[in-house]
Amino acid sequence: MARKFTEIAFTPAVKAAQTRYGSRAGAEKLERGEVSGDRLGETEAAFIEARDGFYQATVTQDRWPYVQFRGGRADFLKVLDERTIAYADFRGNVQYLSAGNLAENDRVALILMDYANRARLKVWARARIVHREDEPELLARLEDPTYRAKVERAVVMTIEALDWNCPQHITPRYTQSEIEQLVAPLQNRIAELEGAAIGSA
Repeated sequence: MARKFTEIAFTPAVKAAQTRYGSRAGAEKLERGEVSGDRLGETEAAFIEARDGFYQATVTQDRWPYVQFRGGRADFLKVLDERTIAYADFRGNVQYLSAGNLAENDRVALILMDYANRARLKVWARARIVHREDEPELLARLEDPTYRAKVERAVVMTIEALDWNCPQHITPRYTQSEIEQLVAPLQNRIAELEGAAIGSA
């Protein structure tokens, strides 16, 4: 069984580079992987829905790559089924670069990062833009009424391939929420010690 991401990513030019730099034998093993990697398992689904942002690449009409960060609350990128993910597309700088690119070429690539745990998931997919008037139930399912952002459309992606990427060079970084969770025991202990000091004074 071929690994789906290698079918997409290992072009003849990439294979030539692998040969030149000495990694072709290892790449061939990846190509013959036992898992095809085009379906979300429980681990991938949980990872995706825990993210509060991701990097999305589209392609312009002139074939230039364009990468944009998409952010929101954790769980704004939703798993609809084992091959479909989607998000409510919030109003931004109104340049509509990604929307325009997707109207011409439906290919997207995502990188989802968990910096604190040094984990990275890559996703290749086909995307379609969905407007509220076309599928109001879907838009209602994707939007978060407690998040202050104007939803203009939805982006629905059919997964073509997945790949967990090497964590070797990921520098750990932490969100405000993660830092608060990490320091909460220390703050509680400080409060206890301050309380004890006041009581013994």
